[in-house]
Amino acid sequence: MRFALTAEQIDFAASLRKMGEAAKTPGVVRAWGAGDSASGKALLGQLAEAGALGLTITEDNGGFGAGPVELIVAFTEIGRAAAPGPLVETAAAIPALLQALPDAAAAAEWLPQFAEGAKLGTLAIAPGTGSTSGASALAASGTPVALDADIADLVLLAEGDRVSIAVAGEQAKSVDAARRLFPVTADTVLAEGEGVGAAIDLAFDTAALATAAQLLGAGRALLDTSVEYVKQRQQFGKPIGQYQAIKHHLANVSIGLEMAQPLLYRAALTLEAGADATVRARDISAAKLACGEAAYQAARIALQVHGAIGYTAECDLSLWLTKVTALRSAWGTPAFHRTRIATALRDGAAA
Repeated sequence: MRFALTAEQIDFAASLRKMGEAAKTPGVVRAWGAGDSASGKALLGQLAEAGALGLTITEDNGGFGAGPVELIVAFTEIGRAAAPGPLVETAAAIPALLQALPDAAAAAEWLPQFAEGAKLGTLAIAPGTGSTSGASALAASGTPVALDADIADLVLLAEGDRVSIAVAGEQAKSVDAARRLFPVTADTVLAEGEGVGAAIDLAFDTAALATAAQLLGAGRALLDTSVEYVKQRQQFGKPIGQYQAIKHHLANVSIGLEMAQPLLYRAALTLEAGADATVRARDISAAKLACGEAAYQAARIALQVHGAIGYTAECDLSLWLTKVTALRSAWGTPAFHRTRIATALRDGAAA
């Protein structure tokens, strides 16, 4: 099994990284959280132009027909930049869902517009739906919530073996101001019956994989920021990065991120191979859990080495700290993914 990226994939990642740096995303993220989506939509348009939003959309539906490996390459850089918006839903979850439905009409209608960045989509999955039971975000009222449902052009709600076009309610509270969550309720049925449940499960797993990649990218950004900071901050006349305790903390973060990466690649290859649903769930849950815990460790150490300034909302570090906290529970909490892994191992999922 090959875990090394090709030259083309490395170049793609580098181009997206430069795009994120040029966009000066901290300002974009703050504006998005305040309800001003203009600069964020401009960035999403650039990502679409670079091909990042149409990677897993088939050529018949206006996309590039690439695979899950390219998807995680893109979302690692999206996570590194902390780019806002329903990117997981538009580029990963909804394409997987619509292309797996028995009726191809919805995919043909919406996905070409997603690929070119002309439209955005979002998706909520109700608790008790397929293998995702207990994994969905809920508003205080117990209603499923969707990301950026107020600005999305297509809002979908998956419940049981039914997918509906949904309507959004009042905004719910989120630990990350740029993750704007809205409770949604079903309006018009888009698809139901045989094959729909399996399509929902695939959409959930694809979203969890993309979120794992986002977490890995965010963790790397936190590590890079911390390394640069400890080179500059001085204590007792020398940079704090020279102290062994600081070096050990940052080394542990680096090791955690490096150990998570192969699990992410393995999960992408498992998804690409069309493996049994239980094996797919096991590998994607392992990747989501490992990337989430590694990014969370990176966030804790980044906050520790930055000291009091790291607690302030004015410090850009806070944007990545809150992003990691939110993404760690998005598309399945750590407890949910641990349970899926344990269940798969108990049931003897084939390698």
